Amino acid sequence: MEYLFICYKSCSTCAKAKKSLEANNINYTYREISDANPSVEELKAWIKLSGLPIKKFFNTSGKIYRELKLKEKLKYMTDLEKIQLLATDGMLVKRPLLVSQEKVLVGFDEEKYQKLI
Repeated sequence: MEYLFICYKSCSTCAKAKKSLEANNINYTYREISDANPSVEELKAWIKLSGLPIKKFFNTSGKIYRELKLKEKLKYMTDLEKIQLLATDGMLVKRPLLVSQEKVLVGFDEEKYQKLI
């Protein structure tokens, strides 16, 4: 199975996830999130596949999240507005993302990676 691995080159968590994929000889396509923001359509599909609430796709520890004061603003936004906002800047998106046709993992959890692969 082929995976899409979306990450940020300077992220230590992404580096751990990448190391895990390579240690398990998992084929993946790498996509740098700062160069290619996820589209609204991709995010809609990934959120559905993940089974997670949209809030889990936000990089809550990121600089942009804090600057935009999204902790409060997200409470008043529609799901579509949240998705559209995520699509404006890849740095708003929690990473890494590991995407397959059946599942999407957000962030890195060694156990979840092992179950998926």
